[in-house]
Amino acid sequence: MSEPKKIVIVGGGSAGWICAAILSHFLPRGRPTIELIESEKIGIIGVGESTVPPILEMLRRLEIDEAEFIAATQGAFKLGIRFDDWRVKGETYYHPFGHTGGIIAGNEFYQCWLRAKHEGHPSDLQDFAPATAMAKKGKFMLPFKARNTPIGSAATALHIDAYLAAKYLRTYSENKGVTRHEGMIEQVHQNPENGYITGLTLDDGRRIDGDLFIDCSGFRSLLTAQTLKVDFIDWSDQLLCDRAVTTQTTNIRDPHPYTYAGAQDAGWRWCIPLQHRSGNGYVFSSSHISDQQALDTLLSQVEGEQTTDPWFVPVRTGMRRELWHKNVVAVGLAGGFIEPLESTALHLIYRSMEFFLRFYPKDGMDPALQREFNQRMEADYTEIKDFVVLHYCTTEREDTPFWRDVRAAKIPDSLKEKLELYRVNGALREGVEDLFRAPSWQAVMDGMRIRPRNHSPLVDRIPKDELWATLDATLPQLNAFVDTLPSHGDFLRTHCAAPLPPERPKRAVPA
Repeated sequence: MSEPKKIVIVGGGSAGWICAAILSHFLPRGRPTIELIESEKIGIIGVGESTVPPILEMLRRLEIDEAEFIAATQGAFKLGIRFDDWRVKGETYYHPFGHTGGIIAGNEFYQCWLRAKHEGHPSDLQDFAPATAMAKKGKFMLPFKARNTPIGSAATALHIDAYLAAKYLRTYSENKGVTRHEGMIEQVHQNPENGYITGLTLDDGRRIDGDLFIDCSGFRSLLTAQTLKVDFIDWSDQLLCDRAVTTQTTNIRDPHPYTYAGAQDAGWRWCIPLQHRSGNGYVFSSSHISDQQALDTLLSQVEGEQTTDPWFVPVRTGMRRELWHKNVVAVGLAGGFIEPLESTALHLIYRSMEFFLRFYPKDGMDPALQREFNQRMEADYTEIKDFVVLHYCTTEREDTPFWRDVRAAKIPDSLKEKLELYRVNGALREGVEDLFRAPSWQAVMDGMRIRPRNHSPLVDRIPKDELWATLDATLPQLNAFVDTLPSHGDFLRTHCAAPLPPERPKRAVPA
């Protein structure tokens, strides 16, 4: 097989149309041709309404106007995640985006703060995070427009309507030459000699042939799992939640610039506010709570008027052993699932396409390219899975059977090693292309009260009075500047206000 002449994307939604947008933008138009098959009969699960900062990099690389995209998707800004009741009930901490503090006398801020904390300084780590300072006060400014200010080291992501994002990217992709086919796939055709997919027959009898297929068929994983029988690596022994219930509500106040993640008796609840409505959900363990109990818990805590019927989604944590197998690349839920505690669903879709283009099969399906792609994607999934497990394995809660079982759950060796090293003096081993850098690990570790026993000796040369004076001067400067910023709601209304959302199509229960 030579360079693909036609790429067929199976499934629309966020995954399918992100793939279509990226491929149509970066590959020469018409070489290969790109076609996408989706059906209005299949509902969109709507993963990825909360995102991480690389979403903005994706928009820039696609040359999409950020303000236009936000308005079109009912979007709002996200400075991080607020966690309630995770270590013990009654405690709150933030995982902010961007850096915390600044370099002090040539040294990493965290190690300087850690030394001061060991000496009795009264501050908390998050006091020095600009994203946290803005999030707590509901303020907002684009950090890159305030680089030389106390908030210049913050970073942002987005909250978006997944259905509207798919709709926007569909228009974008079709304008770049992508052809969309409406229909349900009734038959998958394979080459009897090597098992490669050769074509797909739709419910109206049409046959769509292709050279390479992108499987964005969601949890059905039509090509990867059902047809090619690629094994599944199950992580349910590390992450116990296997079900979610979701609903949408009207906003009763301006959207806060963070995702809310509140621990519950049998899992955790999210709230993702957009400009005119909020997405809500409860990710839970069906072994510890019934569907009705989960729904009752969710509805008792949401704010605003409920605008959609509750929807239950079964989930299975893990990933396919090979995301690129034969001539099929599994993307999104077709390839794996990690509960959305750290909002990584869209990121993994974007990364799949980033790596696919990096190892694009211009001279055919070379095993070396596929092997490297699979290794990179497995590393990404594993890194994110370990980061999510971190939130659970460091809890001190024992007040319900779920949290007692969480404390007894398996901790992956890779995370054990990271925790052991960190507890010594705050050192972290980072990969070159990791999503979560040191400030993220430090924020969650500190939020869960995992404090190193010592600090780097390199910061001991800073005089104590100089170090404390620097910290003491930083706090009022940061807070005073944040107080001058517009509210998040005012910023949205001024720069990227969204019209009232259109009526949404009814959603089918996923197979």
